[in-house]
Amino acid sequence: MEVLARVQKRCSMLLLLCLILPPGVLLLAAQKQDSTTPPARNPIDGATIFRSYCAACHGSDGRGHGPASVALKHAVPDLTLISQRNDGKFPYQHVKDIIEGKQPGPSAHGSREMPTWGPIFHEVESDMDWGEVRLDAVTKHLASIQQK
Repeated sequence: MEVLARVQKRCSMLLLLCLILPPGVLLLAAQKQDSTTPPARNPIDGATIFRSYCAACHGSDGRGHGPASVALKHAVPDLTLISQRNDGKFPYQHVKDIIEGKQPGPSAHGSREMPTWGPIFHEVESDMDWGEVRLDAVTKHLASIQQK
């Protein structure tokens, strides 16, 4: 009888371990994955921002031949010529202000066909406002693609 009681106790413990252990292991694995997976957020790299928000109209090279440009009323400007149109200097703050919507765009934008990206870039994530970082990054990207 004593042997039977020990066997039953061991079987009960084994069954309990089989029921509790797998979900516990899965829970720990999920917690580990969550702690190593970075939170999803909008990009902060200028080239990535440009591809995501600007290339549809301005083209991936910034020359104004994006797939959506044909649907617009006005020709999309070649963003690689901004410096040339400004005596060889890239008007950093002015370009940033146009992107953010603080300044009207060039006359080619007509009645502001270009979206105002400031509010979108200023989305608050994780208690931090990355808007200025995004605006600076995309403006620096535009400065980097200027034709000499």
